[in-house]
Amino acid sequence: MVLSSPHPIHSERILVRDLPIVDLKAEKSVVTKLIVKACEEYGFFKVINHGISNETIAKMEESAFGFFAKPLTEKKQATPSYGCKNIGFNGDMGEVEYLMLNATTPSIAHLSNDFSSRVSAYTEAVKELACEILELMAEGVGVPDKSVFSRLINHVDNDSVLRLNHYPPIHYPNKDRDKTTCYNYTKVGFGEHSDPQILTILRSNDVGGLQISPEDGLWIPVTPDPSAFCVNVGDVLEVMTNGRFVSVRHRAMTNSYKSRMSMVYFGAPPLHACIVAPPVMVTPQRPSLFRSFTWADYKKATYSLRLGDNRIDLFRTIPLGL
Repeated sequence: MVLSSPHPIHSERILVRDLPIVDLKAEKSVVTKLIVKACEEYGFFKVINHGISNETIAKMEESAFGFFAKPLTEKKQATPSYGCKNIGFNGDMGEVEYLMLNATTPSIAHLSNDFSSRVSAYTEAVKELACEILELMAEGVGVPDKSVFSRLINHVDNDSVLRLNHYPPIHYPNKDRDKTTCYNYTKVGFGEHSDPQILTILRSNDVGGLQISPEDGLWIPVTPDPSAFCVNVGDVLEVMTNGRFVSVRHRAMTNSYKSRMSMVYFGAPPLHACIVAPPVMVTPQRPSLFRSFTWADYKKATYSLRLGDNRIDLFRTIPLGL
């Protein structure tokens, strides 16, 4: 069974709830409706029957675990791609080590050719999945040009990245603790935030830790499923749907006895891309909620703030609640 953490985090509420699962092999009209509903209600869903081979996933995960098993001195040779505990540039910390790679032309010359080829195969596969989902989203909200979202990450100058996150277990002094009683979510590994990009495609191993927050103080644990991918709406997509889709706030918790590995693709536009909602998303009844900006503008704002700051509010034309 799963118990509350022996170190509760503030006075938060944890709600166990089934989250949306979308079967991409189902009838297209059903799939688009499910995706739109999930993005409006949660900004999050899982996809199954996604078409990415088990071999591609397994090879990437094997290489990721292999990298993080290396001595720290060797991992640090991958700096600035490698980081440990430090999150961002403004003092945020976590119980995580990570490898951040450019998803278009991975800057991994210092790593093996085998690792490089596995990264390339994996990022190409998840990019194709992200584009498929973005085109279903565009169709689902009635945008005539179904590539309006996907072409931003298909662009040759896209700013997409692949981040490999490793959350080592946090052990308790009581070594005789019964491991069948799982104090799984013991400490914040990666703090509350939303993703600034367009769309996030995340795959983790069989260890829980990801939680989403549909409202302040409420957290829903995401049941781990290595056969599925988690899909997060990012800030840019919230802007481009004029607030119809919500950029989900989420966090990752550590596990008390087993390592968690997440492989996260962040689909992002080119730096020069102008981020604005298509005309069909703006009506007299729903005027534009955000001013236009470039991805470079938004990325600069992201880097200037703390992890948990709500950066999207800086670009609102209409304050929340009005």
